Parts: sequence; structure tokens; C-alpha cells
Amino acid sequence: MKLLFVADPLEAFKVYKDTTFSMMREAQARGHRIAACEPAHIVWQSGGVVQALVREIELTGSTNDDDWFREAKSARWALKDFDAIVMRKDPPFDSEYFYATHLLEQAEREGARVFNKPAALRDHPEKLAIMEFPQYVSPTLVTRDAQEVRRFHAEHQDIILKPLDGMGGMGIFRVGPDGLNLGSIVETLNHDGATTIMVQRFVPEIVQGDKRVLVIGGEPVPFSLARIPQGSEVRGNLAAGGKGVAQPLTAKDLEIAKAIGPVLAKRGLLLVGLDVIGDCLTEINVTSPTCFQEITQQAGFDVPKMFVDALERALA
Repeated sequence: MKLLFVADPLEAFKVYKDTTFSMMREAQARGHRIAACEPAHIVWQSGGVVQALVREIELTGSTNDDDWFREAKSARWALKDFDAIVMRKDPPFDSEYFYATHLLEQAEREGARVFNKPAALRDHPEKLAIMEFPQYVSPTLVTRDAQEVRRFHAEHQDIILKPLDGMGGMGIFRVGPDGLNLGSIVETLNHDGATTIMVQRFVPEIVQGDKRVLVIGGEPVPFSLARIPQGSEVRGNLAAGGKGVAQPLTAKDLEIAKAIGPVLAKRGLLLVGLDVIGDCLTEINVTSPTCFQEITQQAGFDVPKMFVDALERALA
């Protein structure tokens, strides 16, 4: 098969941990041809089909960031001529990401197979998608109203505030019972009422880790990666210095994954990353869920194999 990965620049990959790299490596090991492009390389012109300037590549077997692939050739391809397109562009989900999903959706109309499905990416913003599953969510408020935030804080005392478009722990604040700096934090995040934010009751089980539970083709990976905050940090995100520890899914992790996974899979979300703290679902990641390599290395469960198996089944 010919596979196109829409991703960030290949030269920026940190291959020792990069999930997209692990997908490519598994796919090439099975004999599939690999190509890559960035969203900026996708074009459409009336009277034609969606195309992209793509780089056909071969993985060298190296795990050094500067020589892990060689470029066979660069050429313009119609996206419909690939057997599958794997959308792996990292957040933020900004206007350009939004436009890219529309270009990919046009490619679908022309016959392309895109994973995750572009319309499903738009329909499941990673912070707000939890609203559909309130039975698994800790007390949560979505608002741009500062008074609503103050009311929520008065009720729950210890809260987390975060922007809806953040990633990697960016812009996350904790405010305790004393309410110290709550007004300033709200002003910073909601831009004096112009921007909607999310507020959640603080879940003390964060000390045991912010668990990334992967769901592939509607089925949970049997191990999560618990991202454990270090020192005085409240964020467990690996990008914020958290320590990743693979561990078997708890009974509650499995319950959440089995309830949500099949629902999202039917909507065209082949790969989903659920964030769970304690027994509470906090986010549903659909753009470019990670942690394949960490779970594989620590737990011995081959996550890239499970992913490519699911991709091949979806194309059969």
C-alpha cells in the first residue's frame, strides 16, 4: 500500500519518542510505501483534485534525528491516489488546521481514505468532546464569564483552569481554596470575557499520573501511560516535564475506554487518546495522540503493530 502521513516537518521529529515515526517504521516493515507532507503542501484548484507536494521516503533504521530517513523523490500527487492518508499534524487546532480538514474532506469526496476522518476531527474538539460523556467527567465548567468561574471556585474550592486550544499542558493553572490570583488568571485566559475557557474541580489523584489511554479501532490498548507530575509541578504532561510510566489499565480505565471507544470509532476516529486522572475523564485527544513508543518499550505491548493492523482492516 501507499501511505501518506500529513505531519509536521520530518526534520523536526524526535524519533526516540515520536509516535508517527513508530507508525511509519511498522508500516515500512510490512512492505508499505511511505510518503509525507505538511498541511501547507496541500492544494486544490477548481477543475482538478486535491493534490500535495509529497516526499516519498525510506526509513534508514537509524534512530538519530538527523538521518532516520532518506528521501527517494519529491513529487506532486493526487491525494486520492494513496491507499490511506494518516492525519498526524500536531495541535494547536487553529484556523490552518481547520482549513486542512476541509481540503482533506474534499479529497475524501474524490475517493481518498483519511484517518482520522476530517469531519470527525472537527466535531470532537479535544477539551469539549468530554461533554458528551458527563458520567465519566469530574465537575466541569465551560464559560467565558468570570462570575461563573468565581461561583464554581466557591463551590469546589480547588480548581484547574485551562484554555480550550492548549496542548502539552500549556496555560494550565491551579487555584486553591484561598482563591489567590483567581481574577488575574481568569483575565489572562478569557481575555476579559472574549475567550471561552474550561474549569474543572482539581482531582488529587493527579499525583498518581495523568493517564493516556489509547483506543485503536474502538479497542483499548491494555496499558496506559501515566504521566506523573514532578516536583511542585501540577501538570503531568510529558512536554511539561512529567515522567511517563506504563501501567495496566484499571477497571475504570477499561470501562471508560470500552464505553467511548466504539462510539468514536463508528464516527471515523481510528485512533483516540483518552486522558484519565483517577477515575475521571478529562480530555479526548483525536488530532495526533502519542505515547506509542513509551508504552511499547516499557510494557512490551506492540502499539504500532496494533495501529497498523487496525489501519489495514479499515482499508480491507
